[in-house]
Amino acid sequence: MTTWAEKYRPIYFEDIRGQEEAVAKIKDFIKNFHLKKRAIILYGPTGTGKTALAYAAAKETNSEIFELNASNLRNKEKLKETLKPAIEQQALLKKGKIILIDEVDWVLGEDRGGIQELSELIEISEYPMILTANDAWTKKLTPLRKKCEIIEVKNLDYKIVKDVLIKILRKEKKFIDNKILTEIAVKTKGDLRAAINDAQTISKLSSEEQIKTLFDERNKEENILDALKKIFKLKATNETLRAFDQLDIKTDEIILWVEKNIPLEYRDEKLAKAYELLSETDIFNGRIYHQQYWRFLVYENIFLSYGMASLNKENKTNFTKYKKPTRVLKIWMNNLKIAKKKTISEKYAKHSHISIKKAMKEFPIIKQLINSNPKIPEELDLDEDEMAYLKA
Repeated sequence: MTTWAEKYRPIYFEDIRGQEEAVAKIKDFIKNFHLKKRAIILYGPTGTGKTALAYAAAKETNSEIFELNASNLRNKEKLKETLKPAIEQQALLKKGKIILIDEVDWVLGEDRGGIQELSELIEISEYPMILTANDAWTKKLTPLRKKCEIIEVKNLDYKIVKDVLIKILRKEKKFIDNKILTEIAVKTKGDLRAAINDAQTISKLSSEEQIKTLFDERNKEENILDALKKIFKLKATNETLRAFDQLDIKTDEIILWVEKNIPLEYRDEKLAKAYELLSETDIFNGRIYHQQYWRFLVYENIFLSYGMASLNKENKTNFTKYKKPTRVLKIWMNNLKIAKKKTISEKYAKHSHISIKKAMKEFPIIKQLINSNPKIPEELDLDEDEMAYLKA
């Protein structure tokens, strides 16, 4: 299924909202490419349209776009092998070419030689190069800043985000209450992509309880991301030891988040030590479940927080885009399904004068019964989402 964020991705500059200053500077950069610097760094928060601006620039100038991202580049050798031919070869099908390097503040990891190599390739490039970053001012990118024009892509005002959501909902013939739309726009803090994803999810939900669950999940996600920044970026202190104390999240879920993001922060020996700490945590977690030794929670917390932070010899300022574990997403989706099952059971129980508990227990039979007669869903007043759940 195509996501709304992909379906309504901006194509031309005029489709991009709230970034007029950045658009003007990009146009000037491409027009005067051979007279000025040969690359720009677009920097700003996630979801504000940095990559979309690069693709719009290519569309506006009838140019091919050659994109590199974190999965393509990790060191100097790989960078040279991949990028050098791209900046030397002519475009095959279009008038020109634009080289896009996404997330440059993370792409090259700890390889300082890679940054220097990229700086040298910028000088000889025959085509405009657009680099994107969340933070253009990290020390690591100093050599690049000397060769690039720096352009800020600003956080979007919530009113702009809300207006975009309203237009998408009209095209999709969906409705979301105005108050909830405002809450989406505010809570996503200028991240348009996240707001569109939330709107698409909420448009399929039927109850206020499910919508509240979604917002609770977003708040939990923001809190866990803040905690990850502490243990992965700061030296071991009492602050890092307390990183997970205020989270309303089970330890199992915290372990999944840490496990997913360890490879984004550590390499070689540090990576091995981080996995060793995670392994120790898992051992204590098993003892808690099998032997009910709840005092071991203290050790789990130490390994996950202070232990991970002890791998940092100094506080780090580089940006890392942490990833959500797929298993956490599956758990949340499963919770939504359970909620749908419960609402159907409640309606059936009320109509049939049985307990909700019995209806839940006999749900497979009830599901077949409802699907067997088109009049039953109407009698139970089932909505579209509940019917879709029964048909799945």
